[in-house]
Amino acid sequence: MKASLREKLNQVAERFEELAALLSDSATIANQNLFRAYSKEYAEIESVVQSYQNYQKTELLITETKILLKDDDVDIKQMAQEELAELEPQLNNLDHALQIHLLPQDPNDGNNIFLEIRAGTGGDEAAIFAGDLLKMYLRFAESMKWRVEILNEREGDHGGFKEVIARIEGKQVYGTLKFESGAHRVQRVPQTESQGRIHTSACTVAVLPEINEVDAIEIDKNDLRVDTYRASGAGGQHVNKTDSAVRLTHIPSGLVVECQDERSQHKNKARAMSLLQARLLDKAQSEQFQEQAERRKLQVGSGDRSEKIRTYNFPDGRVTDHRINLTLYRLTQIMAGELNSVIDQLLQEYQADQLNALGLDHEANA
Repeated sequence: MKASLREKLNQVAERFEELAALLSDSATIANQNLFRAYSKEYAEIESVVQSYQNYQKTELLITETKILLKDDDVDIKQMAQEELAELEPQLNNLDHALQIHLLPQDPNDGNNIFLEIRAGTGGDEAAIFAGDLLKMYLRFAESMKWRVEILNEREGDHGGFKEVIARIEGKQVYGTLKFESGAHRVQRVPQTESQGRIHTSACTVAVLPEINEVDAIEIDKNDLRVDTYRASGAGGQHVNKTDSAVRLTHIPSGLVVECQDERSQHKNKARAMSLLQARLLDKAQSEQFQEQAERRKLQVGSGDRSEKIRTYNFPDGRVTDHRINLTLYRLTQIMAGELNSVIDQLLQEYQADQLNALGLDHEANA
C-alpha cells in the first residue's frame, strides 16, 4: 500500500474514534443538529474504517505466515504457501477497495434528480423510443425502491413522448444515474415501416441533481415570469377546472420550465422552481466543463447531451455504450429495467480513470 494512502486511512480511523466519543458525549446529545451532523459523518466513514481494519488483519496474517515459510517442517511450509496463495489476493482486493473508498466524492451523488427525456431525430419513432426509455428508467427505479413523479409531459402523435420530465427520489439516485446524460440512439424497424427497413432515431436524456435548499441558486424575482394555465392530460376532471399548472421563464437565460403534476398551484410552482435551479446549475457547470475540456477528460464522457453515448440495436438484441466500448447482448433485459449491467461498468471505468489521475492504481505495495 502506498504510504500516503496509509497515512490518510490512519487519519480517517482516528477521526472515527473521535466521532464515537463525541456521539456519546452529553453535550453533543443535547445539541440535535450537531448530533445529526456527527452521526452522518460517522456513518459515511464506518465502512472505510472496517475495510482498513480487515486490511490490517490480513496484512498481519501474511507477515506471520511468511515466518512459517522458514520452518524446517515441510508440511508447515506447504501449509504456509497455501495460506499465502489465498491471503495475498485478498490483500490486493482490500487495497483496491480502500483506494475506491478514498476517491473524491461528488457532493451531488446522494441527491434526488430531475430526469428529462426528449425526442430527437426520427419523428414519431423518436417519440415512441422516448416512451420506451421512460419505461426502462421507471422499471429500474422500481427495482431500486425509488419514488417517481412525472412533472410534465408532451405526448407524441403516435405514442410515446416528445418530452417528459420526471423527478426521482431515493438513495444515491444521482450517483447511480448521472452517466445516463447524453444522446441515446435506437436502431429498429418501426411498426409503420411497410418494407421492413431499419430506421435510426435518437433521444436526449438529461440527469440533473436536485439542489439542496442550502445550496440553492438565488433567483431574483424580477428575472422571473410566472404563467399559470389549466393542466392537461391525466388527473381526472379536476385538471380542467383550475389554473394549477405553472410555467416559469427565467428571463436572463431564456430557460423555461413547466410543472402540472400536482393539483396545487403552490406545489407546482415549488417543483418548477426546484427544476429551474437545477437547470441553471447544470448550465453553469456545462460552461465550466467547456472551459476545462482541454485539461480534463473523463473516459465516461463529458455528459454533453449532444454526445452520442449509447445505441440500442433491436435486430441484433444489442446494446452498445460508446464511451467505454461496452457491448452487451441483453437488450430485452436492459429495456425491462435491468440497467445494473451497464451502470456498474460505467462506474468501474470512471473509478479507474480517477485512480489513474490520482496516481493511486497499480502502485506497488509498500
